[in-house]
Amino acid sequence: MDRITGLQVFARVASQGSLSGAARSLGMSQTMATKHMAVLEDRLGVKLLHRTTRKITLTEAGRRYLEHAERILAEFADAEALAVAERIEVTGTLRVNAPVSFGTRELAPLLALFSRQHPGLVIDLGLNDRMVDLVEEGWDVAVRIGRLQQLDLVAQRIAPCRLLVAGAPAYLAEHGVPRSLAELASHNCLGYTLSSALGPHRWHFGADGATGIEVGGSLQANNGDALVAAALAGQGLIYEPTFLVGDHIRAGRLVPLGFEQPPLELPGIFVVHASSRRPPAKVRAFSDFLAGRFGALPPWDRDLGFAAS
Repeated sequence: MDRITGLQVFARVASQGSLSGAARSLGMSQTMATKHMAVLEDRLGVKLLHRTTRKITLTEAGRRYLEHAERILAEFADAEALAVAERIEVTGTLRVNAPVSFGTRELAPLLALFSRQHPGLVIDLGLNDRMVDLVEEGWDVAVRIGRLQQLDLVAQRIAPCRLLVAGAPAYLAEHGVPRSLAELASHNCLGYTLSSALGPHRWHFGADGATGIEVGGSLQANNGDALVAAALAGQGLIYEPTFLVGDHIRAGRLVPLGFEQPPLELPGIFVVHASSRRPPAKVRAFSDFLAGRFGALPPWDRDLGFAAS
């Protein structure tokens, strides 16, 4: 039988002097309370109570045991209260993992506001582009972009993720503007090595990515910002998310290119956490905060001709 319940029954019997009173206060039958006491005494191998027809008193062993039982029950109540507060109050440390470029550009600037809203929270931000294991590595949440590969995670979509092909005006003036997907084969296309859809050898187009085009170029990298920097210097064309190129397009430093097929549509940008019926309040607050700040038309997509999605 449940040991904590047995301790609770014993402590109530000691304070009220009767099994019936203890049972009523705990919402159980007197028969069940009696059974809990019998199991407790059998397990300990000592009598904790003197029972007469008129009253119940503690034995010497019972008095010594009561001191420990009350301390255990108090610590148990404190632990439960702390766990409940974790679900309700945004406190403690929130360990967040995110891709390097998105985390630096879009996430980090918002953390000051989030911290002001939740002063009892400490944020531990880790930036890398590999697929981390949230449970084994101790991350509370992670930002994931594109198709989610781990089905055992709970995901909340916080923003769309749109893609564009773009090049610097200097590059396009020297090499010409490609008007069709086939013409990309004759251009210097800079590939992102961590993506099969935007990689150094093949770019995919169409809403479902069904159209694949062979490409090649003089640079490939595992970081989107490095490719953007190269494109700004006029090295070649890039196929990147709009959160990386939006500011440069609005400023005229990059020119977006359109073709007979639209860019690949990625499922979006997500905050994911390990499966749990009741995630801590800090996880829910962080996910909702980002969804509210980004939304269906995030800041990096504004003035680029996109509709909310």
